Amino acid sequence: MKNWVNTMSFIEVKAKGKTYLVAKDRRYTETDEWALRESSGLIRMGITDYAQKELKDIVAVELPQVGRVVKKGEELGVIDSVKATSSYYAPVSGKVVSINRELEKSPELVNKDPYGAGWIVVIEPLDPREYESLLTPEQYAEKISKR
Repeated sequence: MKNWVNTMSFIEVKAKGKTYLVAKDRRYTETDEWALRESSGLIRMGITDYAQKELKDIVAVELPQVGRVVKKGEELGVIDSVKATSSYYAPVSGKVVSINRELEKSPELVNKDPYGAGWIVVIEPLDPREYESLLTPEQYAEKISKR
């Protein structure tokens, strides 16, 4: 039996006595980042609802430099919470073209709205096909339901 339910925009996953939301309009990494391909072809990314709930209250987000070139899976920065410090990683290879400066003064946006205002960076991908190799929402939902 599946531990997740499809809703209109999200898949609700029940695991560890909690409910996690997986947005259906993006792809996911094994390390709990989300990636959303925008109409421009740029990739906006952040951490998942699962990741932010596991970290609990986020108190700081280290942002990478705009212009930095990264490889898929490379550490982009760290997120500090009252519980732990955790790295986050590039979902695709490319160049960082934008960062969410709002997180410098309001890192709690990652907790409040992980799929919206809590985004972290925008990457111009080197190979658009890398996006397709990321986990689908259903694959990610299945993965976190087994943790």
